[in-house]
Amino acid sequence: MTVSLCQLGLQDMARVAVVLRQAFDDRLPWLAGIHTPQEDRRFFENHVYATCEIWGAVDGEIVGFIAFREGWVDQLYVLPGQQKRGIGAALLGVAKAAWPALQLWTFQKNMAARRFYEKHGFTPIRETDGRDNEEREPDILYRWQQQPRLES
Repeated sequence: MTVSLCQLGLQDMARVAVVLRQAFDDRLPWLAGIHTPQEDRRFFENHVYATCEIWGAVDGEIVGFIAFREGWVDQLYVLPGQQKRGIGAALLGVAKAAWPALQLWTFQKNMAARRFYEKHGFTPIRETDGRDNEEREPDILYRWQQQPRLES
């Protein structure tokens, strides 16, 4: 991985929203276009940036990002052409270093995300039928807990 990680600010919102939309639409084509770019930017400005710490992976431009807060990963997206380079794992590592336990939701159909999170120590703890999420898509709640260090 040759990208650098840095905390992002509100000035990065437009590019972060583009990364979200491209990655989301690529992985979840049956939900593509659910929001307009303007809606994505409004969501980031009014919700994500107001409640989360946002870190980006930069390789000339932002190619991935994670938005997290105490105990939760709210967003983690990497551009389709940049996946499988360790970028998602590096971003997830920032959140894991900040909090001893994390939870996140992903859609049940998103097998690539499920494999990724399980590979990185997340365990499924609850499934829903999707009636409570905006997309009405069955989802799954994952949890990760930092393991205590063994004394030598």
